[in-house]
Parts: sequence; structure tokens; C-alpha cells
Amino acid sequence: MEKELTITETLKQWKSGELDIKALWYDWFCKETSLENKGKTLLQKLNAISGSTKFDNDKTYVFFKNNCPCNGSLFDDFRICDIETGDVIYCVVPKSGYNSNYGKAEVWGKENKFDDPIIEGTWKEVKDWFLK
Repeated sequence: MEKELTITETLKQWKSGELDIKALWYDWFCKETSLENKGKTLLQKLNAISGSTKFDNDKTYVFFKNNCPCNGSLFDDFRICDIETGDVIYCVVPKSGYNSNYGKAEVWGKENKFDDPIIEGTWKEVKDWFLK
């Protein structure tokens, strides 16, 4: 198995234009041709929270997922994972596609066993939560 890039390495390669963005996708229901642009949007969101003290950029990696809920429309998220264990620490949804939360940003996390969103609201509120 190939070693995962840390978030630090991922963002560095992205900023230098060397990152294979499609390789960050784990699962998708959209057209494969849209993965590059969707990935760029998620990388911008990741970059915006990369200064957080809630996770260590050098001990975590990221992957992307395109979700197809039964009740709603396609939406994307990114998962911040522990590089040693592979465990997901946070699932960050910049804009939900579920009918009940449509358009809201959410963070699901290990600290509450992913039972409920730790925070939900606007992307700015999510970003502020990570950076406080």
C-alpha cells in the first residue's frame, strides 16, 4: 500500500500544481470529469482550516467523498484521518445535500462518535470553529 500524503504535503503539492487531485477521491457518484474541479473547491476549504489546532497537518491525511443521499442531492465532503491508524477524525461537509440540512455546512467528529454534527451552520461558522 502506498503511503498517504500528510495534509501538509497535500497542500504543498496542490499549491505547486503537482498534486493529482483525482487520486484524493475515495468514492463518487458524479461524472469522473468533474472530480478535478470539485477537488479544487474542497482543497480551498481544507486550506482555509489548515491552521487549526484541532488536528495536526503532519499527522493526518485527507480524502474526498461524493455522497448520494436517498433524500437529497449529491454533495461532497472531505475526511481528515489519522495517518497512523487510518481512523477518520473529522468529516467536513462544506454544503450538505440532505433535504433536512440542505445547504448547511457540518462537521462530524470522532469526539462524539459521529452521532450528531459537532457544528452546523454556514461555512464561515465551521471555519471559525476550526480556527478558534
